[in-house]
Amino acid sequence: MSVPRRDIILNPDKPFSDAVLRGDTLYLSGRIGLIPGTSQVPESVAEEVHYLMQGFRAVLEKAEMTFDDLTYVQIFSPNVSLWQAFNDVYLTYFTGPLPARAFIGSGKLLFDARFEMQGIAVRS
Repeated sequence: MSVPRRDIILNPDKPFSDAVLRGDTLYLSGRIGLIPGTSQVPESVAEEVHYLMQGFRAVLEKAEMTFDDLTYVQIFSPNVSLWQAFNDVYLTYFTGPLPARAFIGSGKLLFDARFEMQGIAVRS
């Protein structure tokens, strides 16, 4: 028996879904923290992380979920020394238990972003 698929799409011009919902599990595509309406990364690391997290929230909300439903995230960064600066903002978005997580050193990211995050959420 197949579980129905529901695509979560915030911007239909992209060549992928922002997330795919299968049953109670949501698979979120990678997101970067661009200045809204542009392809530009903000100068401030904190501002970039806020934009990334706000984008993640928008996808979760469209699937009727919250950050508390996240079970696993991966963060890619070409500069792992920014780990603490990322955490300083990231942690402000959670009220409950934190998801399991990996912070992975990567090569260059699109638009010279400092971070890209993808994740899995399961409806509570």
